[in-house]
This record gives sequence, C-alpha cells and structure tokens, in this order.
Amino acid sequence: MAGRDEDRFRVKLGAPKTRGGARSPRFVSQVLKQVSKAGGQRSGRNAGKPASTFGRGRVAAAMAGQRLGANARRVIIKSRFVVLRRASPNSVVAHLRYIERDGVTRDGQKGQAYGQDTDAADLKAFQERGQGDRHQFRFIVSAEDGLQLEDLKGFTRQLMRRMAVDLETPLDWVAVDHWDTDNPHTHIVLNGHTGDGSDLVISPDYMAHGMRRRASEIATEWLGPRTEVEIRQGLMREVEQQRLTSLDRALIRQAGPDGVDLQEASPDHQRQNMLRARLQRLERMGLAERVDANRWKLQDGMAATLNSMGEHEDALDTMRRALRGLEREWVVHDAGGAHAATVLGRIAGKGLADELNDRGYLVVDGVDGRAHYLRLPAGADLAELPMNAVVEAKPPGQGKGVDRDIVTLSAGGIYSTANHLTQLKQSGHGDPQATVDMHVRRLEALRRVGVVERMADGVWRIPDDLMQRAQQHDAQKRGGWAVELRSHLPIEQQVRAMGATWLDRNLVADGRMATQGFGAQVRDAMQARVGFLAEQGLAERRGQRVVLARNLLATLRDRELATAGKQLQDETGLSYRPVQDGQQACGIYRQSVQLNSGRFAMLDDGRVFSMVPWRPVIEQRLGQQISGVVRGSSVTWHIGRQRGLSV
Repeated sequence: MAGRDEDRFRVKLGAPKTRGGARSPRFVSQVLKQVSKAGGQRSGRNAGKPASTFGRGRVAAAMAGQRLGANARRVIIKSRFVVLRRASPNSVVAHLRYIERDGVTRDGQKGQAYGQDTDAADLKAFQERGQGDRHQFRFIVSAEDGLQLEDLKGFTRQLMRRMAVDLETPLDWVAVDHWDTDNPHTHIVLNGHTGDGSDLVISPDYMAHGMRRRASEIATEWLGPRTEVEIRQGLMREVEQQRLTSLDRALIRQAGPDGVDLQEASPDHQRQNMLRARLQRLERMGLAERVDANRWKLQDGMAATLNSMGEHEDALDTMRRALRGLEREWVVHDAGGAHAATVLGRIAGKGLADELNDRGYLVVDGVDGRAHYLRLPAGADLAELPMNAVVEAKPPGQGKGVDRDIVTLSAGGIYSTANHLTQLKQSGHGDPQATVDMHVRRLEALRRVGVVERMADGVWRIPDDLMQRAQQHDAQKRGGWAVELRSHLPIEQQVRAMGATWLDRNLVADGRMATQGFGAQVRDAMQARVGFLAEQGLAERRGQRVVLARNLLATLRDRELATAGKQLQDETGLSYRPVQDGQQACGIYRQSVQLNSGRFAMLDDGRVFSMVPWRPVIEQRLGQQISGVVRGSSVTWHIGRQRGLSV
C-alpha cells in the first residue's frame, strides 16, 4: 500500500494570494524594461510582433526601420507624456513660451512656432484646441547630423506626416527649431486628441522605438547612409567623452558575471578596437578594472556616474557661454544642494537644464566673486527672473532662521506671539510687530501641512523635531534651489533710480562685498549710489564715513509710490490714497505693479485706490475683495473667512 502512487504525498501550488499595498511589476516586465533601456532588441519568433497590445501605432512600431542597417543615420527622440489635470495651470503656456524664447534661431533671434501648413503657428489657438484634452505629448527630436540636414522644418513635417499615417489619424501639433546648442534640435508639442476628438493613445512601443526609427529613415533618405569614415570618427569621439555613450551601452549589454570579455572573435574588428580603447579610458576614470589582457570588470553604477559627469560637463559649457570670458571661479551645485550656502548675485544666464520636463537653471554671478550653476524646481517660471536681475538663492532643505527662532522661543512646546512680542519690545527691536508677523506666516504654512498645531489665536503647539520636519517639507516642496528676486533692475540702473533699491538696502545694512568679480562691481555701484543720494539730500559724506538720512528706505519708497500713484490716478480716474504704517487697506485686487522699491498690489474700493506690498499668496485672489494692515514692508492680509493671514 505504501508503494502505491495514489498514496504518495504531492504538493499542489495554488495561485499566490493578493496582499495589500502597491502591486509590484512582474519579473519579466522588469527584465524587458531594463533590456529596452540598454538598447536591446526583441529576437526570435516574436521579433516582428508588437510587445504592447493597446494604443495606436503598435503594428507600425514593429514594421518601422526594418530596412535600416548599422550605417543608418542616428536620431535621438526624447518624449514626455503630460497629464494636463495633474500639471500646473500654466504648464502648457510656460512650455510654449519657453520653446519660442529669444536666442534660439541661427541668428540669435526669438523662435517661431510652425505647423504642418504654416510657418507662423498661432500658439493661443493651438492651446485652446487642446484645452479639453486629457493629456499632451512633448518631443525633442535631435538628429546626430542635424547641421547637415539644414531644413529642420521640412524634416519635422515629413516625420509628422509619417506619424499621422502610422497612427491612422490627423495630428494637431506645433514645433520650434532650436539652433542654440552644438546639436540643432526641434521641440514638438502634440495635442492629445484624434481627428474625431477622442483621446489620442499612442502605443508605448511606438513612443520608444517606432518614432525614432521613422526619423532615422528620413535622415538616411536625405543624407544617405553613414560612410565607414563617419562611423569611425563618431566612435573615436565617444572614446574620450566623459558622458554615457553608445560604446558604454554596448559594454553594459556585453558584460556578464565575469565582466566584459573581448577575447571572443568578432567580425567587426574596428568596433572591437573602439570598445577596448573605451575600456582603457574608463579604467583611467576609475569606472572599470582590468582583470587580464582581454577582460574588464565594470564598476557598479557606471551608467549613473557617466550621466552625472555628462550633466556636469554640460553645466560647465553653459557657464562658459553665459560668462563670456569673465574671470570667475566656477561652482556647479548638485541637484540636492546639500550643505550649500545661500547664493546672492546677478543672473548671468538662464534656461532649461531638462527641456523636456521644464526644469530650469540659473547661472548666478555671485557677490562672493564666484559664478554658480543652480538647478531650479520643475515648473519655475524663468520669465519672472530677468537677465542681470539681482537674486538670492537658497538650497533645498536648508534650515531657516525663523524655524530656529520658533524652537528657541517655545516654552514646553508652546509658541506664543504675545510672549515673542514682549521679548522683542524689551530688547529694543526696531519693528517687533513685523517680526512676529513673519513668524506667524511661517507657522501658518507649517500648520497647513500638519507640522505644527494652532491651539488658539497666537498660540501654536511645536513638535520637538520641528527643524527636521520643516527642512523635509521645504526640500519636497521645492525640489531645487528657491530663488527670490531682490531687484529686477541691474545694478547699473539702480545707481540713479528713484525708489528704495537693493543698493540702498545694502547701504543701510552695511553689507560687505568681495573685492573681486561681481562683488567689486557692487561696491563701486554702492559708492556711486551714495553720490546720487547726496544730490537728493538723503546722504552726506563725512570724510571716509557716509551718513544716511533717517528712515531712508521709507522715504525713497514713499516718493516712488507717490509718483506711481499719480500715474495710475491719471490712467484710472480714481484717487490715490497713500497707506500709512499701521493703517488698513481694503478693496478689490486689480493688478500688481513692479516698481524699483519692489512689487505692489493695487487695491480699488470704487472711489480711491491704495498700493500695498505684493506677495504671491494674493495672486490667486485677483479680482476679489481683500484687506490687510500695512506694517512697513509687510502686510497682514485678511482673505475670506481666514483671520490673521500674514504675508
């Protein structure tokens, strides 16, 4: 009985039970994704079949480029799928405005969007046509031999015609050619609807491979296949580059458990020699280790390291173009900005470090005599930061002084505005109420994200780890350097400008500047500003000392406001009413006005209007009734039913 088969114990495996949490991707899917990233191709019986089963173009993705050989012209296409309801409200407008920015044409002029049948596309109409779309596609098309193509418009139009055939629908798109880099490239924005108005769903295979192969077909048809000399020269350039190259991707694909083995015979001796030369270069860079005469071990994370090195080289090239030969020490700050200090200076260059994802950068000529390359958060509006303006940039995650004050002033985990105000008055602080309002503003921001708790008016419960949680919140919110505009005017124009300028604030604070670079220029401008103030009776030189008029900043600000108020009075027909310190201003927020003293909001009550310091929090209240109490350069706003919202 014991030997009978039916009595043997057998384990029957059932389907795995579903567990809570996010569903992890299948192992096969993860492998295929990594193979695709490395440039691998499908082989065997399924080589000609589409991998994805949804979306337009899945069949064309498998058929495209079948006749392309190793000598075909290479084209890089970066693509982005943007879900419009998740994007910021001005995402589309900002992206279209950016790709049409100044300095992108061959002669350095403003870019011009074009379409299939026009050389001057109407971006406003294009935006309106896509307003109800669920999503939008954005592409950057860069042919390796873009300089030889010459007619990028014709190339792009032919590519989009072939895409329309592959996707079996008319396409609504605009494009702008950029010639401001070493490799000319084209930005294409494609609305997410088909000819009948339904959602345009493109197969992932077509996005990843089909579109690039179509572009490669066109480039090869126009320029002919690459010659052996061109292929060899291209590989030779890659051997010495400090960035991820096609040779590196080939080495990664070829690497096995024992590393890369070049001993195996290969019919392509030229490419084999190039791979060997690249490995020797990687060995000198510390990214590969020689095992024997024909084998190397690649360092873990080599691709990520090479990508970072490439970004660093691109940043240095950007700084060279922005500074135009100025002698500076160059500092490229990493994305995290860990342990970096605040940067103060003028904007010498700006643009997008990641054009596809709208991540900007600034080149700041600092008052410390150094030039800084700063990466900004995604979606930062570069239009609000004019060239040569003075800015102050703070790294993400840097602890704020106001947070340290709150921790210090908290007794038993409780912060009280009344106690804080009393301490400031006892110490003889110049403007205790404005300082308390600044702390309240910070506490309200932290309360909205659950870091602190408001127990009553003017009383907050402070956690023990406030500093750490506040830094984490700031880092997640910004994702890059936080930039504040200190003056929209270059320092040359500030010298004789009416109003309280950034130079005046430095004179009052006795700001110390470096003796070289932009710091030296600021020192000279401050001396020239003293001369202008002396002409106005607001400063006096006594030997080496400079005596400034009492309440200099308020006097300059009030003079400029009076002039601006008179101009607006003539334009609107309303009477201008200055707001004194401690007074309440109320009315409908009509517009903001940029003055030399800063940006001001115009509040209109139907008969008279006032001008009060502007803050970003009120911009969403444009056209609505708001009120606030002015205290120096700050305002305690009362918006809707909220009480004591200080800005």
